[in-house]
Amino acid sequence: MAPPPPDHTVRRMGNTPEPPEPPSLPPEEIIKKFAAKEDEYVAVRPTYSARRTIRIDEFDRQGKLSGQFLMVTEVIRAPDGRIVNKVVEHPQSTLHVFPLEPEDVKELERIPQFPLNSGQLAKYDLKYIGQETLDEIDTYIFKVTPRALDRVHAYLDGLVWVDTKYLEVVKTYGRWVNELGDVKFATMPFTTFETYRENVDGKYWFPNYERADETLHLKDGDFPVRLVIKWSDFKPLPAAVSGSDARPAATPPTPAAAPPAAPQS
Repeated sequence: MAPPPPDHTVRRMGNTPEPPEPPSLPPEEIIKKFAAKEDEYVAVRPTYSARRTIRIDEFDRQGKLSGQFLMVTEVIRAPDGRIVNKVVEHPQSTLHVFPLEPEDVKELERIPQFPLNSGQLAKYDLKYIGQETLDEIDTYIFKVTPRALDRVHAYLDGLVWVDTKYLEVVKTYGRWVNELGDVKFATMPFTTFETYRENVDGKYWFPNYERADETLHLKDGDFPVRLVIKWSDFKPLPAAVSGSDARPAATPPTPAAAPPAAPQS
């Protein structure tokens, strides 16, 4: 069994760096090409199994770890042909100031993994802002801004890193917003997500590490909390037995807001 992906060194970057040098290709062509790759990944990802580890860390006012929630699941094909999430390690929790039930983590499935496919591009302005070497990969960086906001849908507001050689998204960073502001989960405080990807089978770039940091403002003080999600052990799902009710996993719903809002994926 392959080890889980390592924690990434998170590097914060402002939205207004030094004036960038022009990329080797027109930005419009880069955007068109990486969106086409996103379409391919949207179609292929449900055909792969993966182990998912969800960890929520709780820190005291001195910054020391004081509690943790941990849960491990794996996508498998059941004997009847259905694709299901199997619990590999049952939820364990020592959280103190952040109440959380195991069913609450299902909300995390609502975060779209591929938010900038070609069907969504018309809803965004993407501005080229520079280049950066990310985990030894040279990347173009684009600022992603919704063109318009409403109360019904939510949109990504942030940054995207694109491999300069193969024009594939390798990282995203941002929050979901609508006309009312940040779209929030009903039971979790996390609003801004940083997502790294890994190359799978030499063909696809799937998310393998996601992190979010927030601070709980309670009457006893401020308490930092951190969400880390890791995906590992990617492998094609076995073919369904002939005659079985082989249905792919349903596309998860999108984060709820108040009123409910659906992130555009």
